[in-house]
Amino acid sequence: MADAVAALLASPSTALIALDFDGTLSPIVERPESAHLASGALEVLGQLSAVVGSLAIISGRAASEVIALGELDSIPGLRVLGHYGMQSWQAGQLRSPDPLPAVRLAHDAVDALVADAPAGVVVEDKQHSIAVHTRRAADPAQALDDLTPALWQIADDNALEAVPGKFVVELRPPGIDKGTALRRLIEDLGPDTVIYVGDDLGDLPAFREVVDLREAGAIAGLCVAAVERGPGGVDTGPAEVRAQADLVLPGPEGVVGWLSGLLAMMR
Repeated sequence: MADAVAALLASPSTALIALDFDGTLSPIVERPESAHLASGALEVLGQLSAVVGSLAIISGRAASEVIALGELDSIPGLRVLGHYGMQSWQAGQLRSPDPLPAVRLAHDAVDALVADAPAGVVVEDKQHSIAVHTRRAADPAQALDDLTPALWQIADDNALEAVPGKFVVELRPPGIDKGTALRRLIEDLGPDTVIYVGDDLGDLPAFREVVDLREAGAIAGLCVAAVERGPGGVDTGPAEVRAQADLVLPGPEGVVGWLSGLLAMMR
């Protein structure tokens, strides 16, 4: 960790800081459409954009949705990669391919499956993928366990990939993940230092990308986990995320505080 922070402080202009949105910059909420930035996040991101070489958000959401929910269009130079890198937004310009027909076919099958699911199970149409959330069910873990085999089968039937998360399973095209998105960003920007901050299983491919490049000597890299804490201060995030991170922070508020500390050291 010390090497990456030292490299960042020595040369902020050659650094890339990339972050997830939900659970990292925005607290997890029951309704995805109600997400909002953590207190102070917009200000610290704006200040970072003026100091570091590159600032990016990589999300499973649509890029336009991330921009709208976070009111991020005022941040100069910010890049937002939506749908795991299938979309790219910068300076008001959005690049987005058409969704695959297989996603629509899978969506119909998911709708039929969830029609018989417990109350509170929600299907989120992400255009390029489908997410099934059980967080609002009476027993979120049991609802997820009950639905998972059928969701995996629907994914297999439509040549899609089923990816688990915190009380969610997402069906999306194979080979599309945050690691691939981060790799393309690094290839495009050529940073010397890369810091990636995430909170869920979907962020692990980005962690692995940072670790692989760091071990190859290509970058100074740091993987940071944002882990929200439940009653009694118990960490609630996936154990795999905590295990693979170089640094663990207490949720979005902890991320904002840590980024603020980095800013203070860079001034």
